[in-house]
Amino acid sequence: MKRIFLFLAAAALCPAAQLRAAGSSDRNERGNAAPSADMAPQPRKPASDAGDSVRMYRLQEVEVTATRATRNTPVAYSDIRREAIARNSYGFDIPSLIAFTPSVVATNETGIGIGGTAIRLRGTDATRINVTINGVAMNNPDSHSMYWYDTPDLISSVGTVQVQRGAGISTNGTGAFGGAITMSTDALQTEFGGDASLSYGSYNTNKQAVHLSSGLMGGHWTLDARLSHIASDGYIDRGATDLSSYMFQAGYYNGNTMLKFLSFGGKAKTGLTYTGVTKEEMRLNGRRFQTEGMYYTSNGPHSYYYMKDDKVERATVGYYDDQTDNYLQINNQLVLSHRFNEKWTLSATGFYTYGYGFYKQYKDGRTLSEYLNIPTDVAAGKEADLIREKIMRNHLGGLNASAAYSVRNLDLAFGGSYSYYSCPHWGTLDWVDGLESSQIGGRWYDNDVDKHDANVFARASWTVARGLRLFGDLQYRYVSYQAWGVNDNFVSEEVGMQPIDVDKTYHFFNPRAGISYTLAERNNFYLSFAVAQKEPTRSDFTDRYMFAEANTYPSSEKLYDWELGYQYTAPRLSLGVNFYYMKYKDQLVPTGRINDGYDSLNDNVADSYRRGVELSAAWRATGWFTVGANATFSQNRIENYVHRVVDYDTSGDVAGYYGYHTVEMGTTRLSYSPKTIAALLLDFHHKGFEAVLHTQYVSKQYFTNYENPDMMLDAYCVTNLNLAYTFRTRAARSVRLGLLVNNLFNTEYESNGYGYSEYTGGKQIDNAFYFPQAPLNVLANVTVKF
Repeated sequence: MKRIFLFLAAAALCPAAQLRAAGSSDRNERGNAAPSADMAPQPRKPASDAGDSVRMYRLQEVEVTATRATRNTPVAYSDIRREAIARNSYGFDIPSLIAFTPSVVATNETGIGIGGTAIRLRGTDATRINVTINGVAMNNPDSHSMYWYDTPDLISSVGTVQVQRGAGISTNGTGAFGGAITMSTDALQTEFGGDASLSYGSYNTNKQAVHLSSGLMGGHWTLDARLSHIASDGYIDRGATDLSSYMFQAGYYNGNTMLKFLSFGGKAKTGLTYTGVTKEEMRLNGRRFQTEGMYYTSNGPHSYYYMKDDKVERATVGYYDDQTDNYLQINNQLVLSHRFNEKWTLSATGFYTYGYGFYKQYKDGRTLSEYLNIPTDVAAGKEADLIREKIMRNHLGGLNASAAYSVRNLDLAFGGSYSYYSCPHWGTLDWVDGLESSQIGGRWYDNDVDKHDANVFARASWTVARGLRLFGDLQYRYVSYQAWGVNDNFVSEEVGMQPIDVDKTYHFFNPRAGISYTLAERNNFYLSFAVAQKEPTRSDFTDRYMFAEANTYPSSEKLYDWELGYQYTAPRLSLGVNFYYMKYKDQLVPTGRINDGYDSLNDNVADSYRRGVELSAAWRATGWFTVGANATFSQNRIENYVHRVVDYDTSGDVAGYYGYHTVEMGTTRLSYSPKTIAALLLDFHHKGFEAVLHTQYVSKQYFTNYENPDMMLDAYCVTNLNLAYTFRTRAARSVRLGLLVNNLFNTEYESNGYGYSEYTGGKQIDNAFYFPQAPLNVLANVTVKF
């Protein structure tokens, strides 16, 4: 009764928490081609009923069989162990955790790793990295990005994380063009327990979380729930973050069958920090400065410094205090796992995700005729300050199913997935200076999206001789994408607001094949070839008018990926090397510009490639000290690249008016693709004390594809230190005191940026914007487990 009462109390909070949010716990596995101090297997202690505990865990592993690589799979991947997830769950988001693995760079807009976080993998951005949890695609079907803060504190709900580099294996959702991140929620437990956690640190960063697990009740039922809240003022001015989250799991277990219902998600409110800041603005106004929500006023309480005629000028400004991005996301999954016998397993997942979001913006001096909901006679010839909202509401539902067959020399897996996505986008005006509310009603843009996404796959791994294994993976994917209505872009006086009319269907066949050879148990060699294809994103369609001729469409992308690797595994030493060559046809690459919603503007290039070598090592020098390291050295090139800049002095068909200034560049470097990424991890632990030092070096990156030194991120090297002491008490299973010290050596750097060029008056004008990161900052934590 005590357990049931506790869970009724926790469950009663969940409906309210759907406007707040949560997480769960942590688990682990093992890396194949990327050993490090944070990637080694650690078996979990069995519960009181060891048989039930093991069977429940094995059943829950079935949920991700279809999307997970194993040691015999000839692809480059890393598993992040449960201990590493738990260690970082009070101070990091998942992108910062994934940055421990090879070829990954994490970026952040608020400067402290909370809020607007993202990753690049082998130089490719978030729209080309497939993300799944329990096999369900988490990428937004429209933008293809994974917005981590839309599912707040997901790191606390995750049990296992695997990072696949390159095309990987068949997966659900958008194609893996740089890699794939497969996650599973934390496994349900057979023992009663829970934990509570409090964190506080620099910039008023704080987190509160509570987690309860019922254990196995009546031999069949188990419940698990978590609530958490994260808030921070952020390093960047007005970059505050307020994230609330929840996680609820209910499971029925009966020997070889498990049925599990999950609901997780949350509510996020973040200050808009999308626009970055120029180097001149940082020099004159400080590194924390940003312009979002700023407006000029004769009696403003703030000062803004700028250069004019080589002199520093001062303006008085104010800031709109609700310049925010707001989003609610609720993810629901019903997962069935069944083990028929030692050979056959089955998994099926039904899912539904609801999302609703908007952001509010203060815009000064806007031309009112660009807003369709303002009457023509009222808007004619007028400019005014205004506050506007951009709104979306989306629904995603579908079904994944897979089966696996395993005998001594043969492993088979096959299955498929279907999803349907719909999302209306529209905009309203909250306030227009000088107008009554009755004059600004209605929507100033309105459009809709429908997307059908389906795939089927079959995969086999066959041991043809001792140590020699062949691998094959075939996938067919169908995509139907429609978008129609009026977009939020004002094109020209003749065109008015941009009309949208997209109706595209794609048929992708993605084969993969490989071979692996294990020599003397400790040595593993592998070679693989894969083809991956991907459809364009929404903005690839809707934003072409800004830089391309009218009535043109982007092409789908195609990747040919070769991987060749070697792995040595011994009790105290692991070594890995992986060579890759990724050849692209019609890759959509960033032009360096962004749209009004701060999404990258991409254009197809006919021929491009990424090639490199990934090195990794882990050495357990003693029982209390481990050293891990990884490094990536790469070349990322576009062949026969033609640099095009909108020329405002010539006429043409760009945005209805302009022509191009073009320069033939030959072979150039791909944007956002550092030549070198290297990391060092020192893990010291003795009895209850642990200290982990992580250092990462990232070489310079260009915003654009023509190697412009005026639009470039400088190389940087950043070190973080994670300290903790864990002890037991009579009242608690464990108490952990933690201290996270970020940017230990106070490095001044920017992790991300963007820029664009314009051509006028016979010369090119470059505009570069950066996202500065915080100097040394700390976060303390106490976690009690019971």
